[in-house]
Amino acid sequence: MKQNKRESIRGAVLLLVGMLAMPITTLAGNDSSIKGDLRTNIKASMQQYIKSQTINGEMYLYDPLDNSLLKLKLDNLHDGIVKKGDYYVSCADFVDQNNREIDIDFMVRDNAEHLMTMQAIVHAVDGSKRKYQLEELD
Repeated sequence: MKQNKRESIRGAVLLLVGMLAMPITTLAGNDSSIKGDLRTNIKASMQQYIKSQTINGEMYLYDPLDNSLLKLKLDNLHDGIVKKGDYYVSCADFVDQNNREIDIDFMVRDNAEHLMTMQAIVHAVDGSKRKYQLEELD
């Protein structure tokens, strides 16, 4: 009995330590006040942007930090959306031509007539996050 209790306490401590080690942005990856048509339209804008940049199943994106052109295959659109300054930001997972996992953030802006995805930014490569200016607007 003591062994089970000890293992339960150890598991709870490890879970708590893991949660505390997570970046704040991981915990703040979704603004629940963004809902309904707004959420739907943000996602639709992202999907349209991806489609407009895709040829033969690959989205092309220049990565200025690596000075390379990425050929990306869409894996998963994330559900989370946050507001950073004047932009709504959501992301998607891709795999590049070198089989690396690439997390792309999409900047979506409301121009009073409709929502428009303005920019795609490499946010992480194989789980290694990159910081960019919009993250400082929170």
